[in-house]
Amino acid sequence: METGIIISIAIYMLGMLYIGYYSYKRTSNLNDYMLGGRDLGPLTTALSAGASDMSGWLVMGLPGAMFATGLSSGWIAVGLTVGALLNWIYVAPRLRVYTEIANDSITIPGYLENRFGEKAKILRMVSGVVILVFFTFYVSSGMVSGGVLFESIFGLNYHTGLLIIAGVTIAYTLFGGFLAVSLTDMVQGLIMVTALVFVPIVALSEIGGIGVAVDTAREIDPALLDIFRGTSTLGIISLLAWGLGYFGQPHIIVRFMAIKSVKQVKKATWIGMIWMVFSIIGAMFIGFVGIGYFNNTQYTIDDPETVFILLGEILFHPLITGVIIAAILAAIMSTVSSQLLVTSSSLTEDIYNSFLRKSATDKELVFIGRLSVLIISIIALALSWEKNSTILDLVGYAWAGFGSAFGPLVLLSLYWKRMTSWGALAGMIFGTATVIIWSAAGLSDTLYEIIPGFLISLLAIIVVSLLTSKPPKKVEEDFEEYQRVIKS
Repeated sequence: METGIIISIAIYMLGMLYIGYYSYKRTSNLNDYMLGGRDLGPLTTALSAGASDMSGWLVMGLPGAMFATGLSSGWIAVGLTVGALLNWIYVAPRLRVYTEIANDSITIPGYLENRFGEKAKILRMVSGVVILVFFTFYVSSGMVSGGVLFESIFGLNYHTGLLIIAGVTIAYTLFGGFLAVSLTDMVQGLIMVTALVFVPIVALSEIGGIGVAVDTAREIDPALLDIFRGTSTLGIISLLAWGLGYFGQPHIIVRFMAIKSVKQVKKATWIGMIWMVFSIIGAMFIGFVGIGYFNNTQYTIDDPETVFILLGEILFHPLITGVIIAAILAAIMSTVSSQLLVTSSSLTEDIYNSFLRKSATDKELVFIGRLSVLIISIIALALSWEKNSTILDLVGYAWAGFGSAFGPLVLLSLYWKRMTSWGALAGMIFGTATVIIWSAAGLSDTLYEIIPGFLISLLAIIVVSLLTSKPPKKVEEDFEEYQRVIKS
């Protein structure tokens, strides 16, 4: 392994640990640890939301799909971009306002309980357990990706790579909490977008421009330029429907709760969407330009998903290649740390503080939050130790599961005054169950499970809310106050 690559990766890892230490010094209470004291600026909020969203799929999966199948792989990118934009416009400002009015809620389960005035804490418990279970597996999958990356690039033993990626991520998350995760996400997001834009530009200059890439793709297979290649109407709808998942992803929408002011959401939206568009277009160009590059030079490629890595190794000095590899690590680590913190928050605030020790002090809860990060990390490490394929299969529909369980619930909670706690509970249960049953029945190849899951969850919320007693007066008054703030 080139010394330059090792130096770049080492600097990157040390930088993440320093941010964790810096954030640790600024974290004094539970609100700081779980939500950064609601003091994030628009740049940090936007890049943190984007980086925590885009995992290894952006830097490996999307370029690989573009290399293998051409333009038809872009439908999912369109769906995600539109979904992210709608999430920023219709959820971000409203959730920021309502979570503060609803007893200054710092977690999604806490917001749901306070939003509906639910005294029995059933909503908090069920949503907390859903987050705890699914995100533990999600974190484990991210660790697997990191271990495999170290194994394939550095030639290290899988377990050694797993421990390195897990150790650094756990350290800055455990000590620095939400602020550390958000600041590292911001840095990681900048590294990612820089690499994703820079690599295809250099690759294009090497082969003679975009015209050569297009001509080469046409010569190899004209279908590579066909956006409808190998797709059906239901297939395109399924790919576009990925955008529905944004409304219910706890590790993304919690960023909206943490921005300093609702007035800064518009600026964060512009920053976030510009980052996303450049990142996705860059990732797609890497795959497409790779077709032209590897068919017009002496180099070969065995695995399409390594196109980003190989171009970085071939085209750049080892120090720059190290930065490109750091971009891939950033994509993995940013998602793992965000999911790890949300899971810890749920365990601390929604289970420990709500059910086990209601009189816990702020200092005690911060300690439990850090302990939760460690415990969940150990469980995730144990699950990922043997690269269990069951975990990877579960993550395949976890996006749909969260999108269906929480998406309609969050949307209607922000827009429908008549929604009740029983409706919220029904929507969460029916949405999750539909995704699991649909996937288990093997119907996902026909239609992505988030579509029936989202629709059934939406229907369950509306029907059950209308069949149950209207919300308490205090809940209606909070909703009216929230509406006044939004309109002002």
